[in-house]
Amino acid sequence: MANTFKNAALADVSNSSYDTLYTAPSATTTVVLGLAIANKNSQAVTVQVQYSDSSAGTTHQLLENVSIPGSTTLETLAGQKYILETSDALKVQAGTASAIDVVLGVMEIT
Repeated sequence: MANTFKNAALADVSNSSYDTLYTAPSATTTVVLGLAIANKNSQAVTVQVQYSDSSAGTTHQLLENVSIPGSTTLETLAGQKYILETSDALKVQAGTASAIDVVLGVMEIT
């Protein structure tokens, strides 16, 4: 088994729908290491993060309307054990258009 560390990033996250940040590749188990959410506005902005479980066909809210103060970065999902299997996905949506950038750190096990 090979372990590969990777980042996935999105700039200017949408506020009208969820943007897919990361989808676990075929024949891969992914361990989430952390998610940095940067608010580029001077005002507070909310963010939502969803986990889509492809095998169960369900979606679960990980963060719901979390407020991030202006011009700050929130580090989240760090220290937890979030495991994504093939085709599982993490999605994000901002409360204000183009105010949020996100970077996800993962370890892919193949």
